[in-house]
Amino acid sequence: MTEIEVQIRRLRNFPQGWELPSYATAGAAAVDLRNAGPELVLEPMERALVPTGLAIAVPSGFEAQVRPRSGLSSRRGIGLVNSPGTIDSDYRGELLLPVVNLDRSPQRVEHGERVAQMVVAPVARVAWREVDELSDTERAAGGFGSTGTR
Repeated sequence: MTEIEVQIRRLRNFPQGWELPSYATAGAAAVDLRNAGPELVLEPMERALVPTGLAIAVPSGFEAQVRPRSGLSSRRGIGLVNSPGTIDSDYRGELLLPVVNLDRSPQRVEHGERVAQMVVAPVARVAWREVDELSDTERAAGGFGSTGTR
């Protein structure tokens, strides 16, 4: 597994005594991000920006991807509006989590609760080459279920 260094800064709203995000297990691909703001209650379909109290400097050639935590989404319907969200290498502001309640009942997000997970991954830049025709494939232009269900 490749390890890269990512600079991280604790902001004023990052609680004293909290550890920096870490991997929960040896095989974990993501670190958890916590609600560094006050407790909040999200009504059904309500959205809110949840502060993490952290800012990072993602190295050039990488991005940070922010995703919902599977347990929160499957048990309580709490997800992220743009998932996965991308944190670009030139962004230096606070990591804010665009949380949404997709459940039928109000959902409480506690201070300190693990709300999202973040993966740092390499990215490639595109160099477009315009052509008159694209190469043919078996699938061709078939989309949205064209490959079947089995």
